[in-house]
Amino acid sequence: MAESEYSSSENASMDSDSIEDQSKQDLELRFSEDEETLVIRMFNLVGERWGLIAGRIPGRTAEEIEKYWNTRYSTSQ
Repeated sequence: MAESEYSSSENASMDSDSIEDQSKQDLELRFSEDEETLVIRMFNLVGERWGLIAGRIPGRTAEEIEKYWNTRYSTSQ
């Protein structure tokens, strides 16, 4: 019985970690208006060269910018 209680509390802990990770990812994908404008302008100039675009935005990684672009401007249907 104690074992099942332990595993359910462990699962609850894992769920809260997942929620915290998701919240962190949501915060990372919040770009300022200036950042968004720069990403759009750079994308129009250089295409999907995320590392090059990230080099113009302090504190942003290529992965963050690519994920932001794909969630915000993806044309796939």
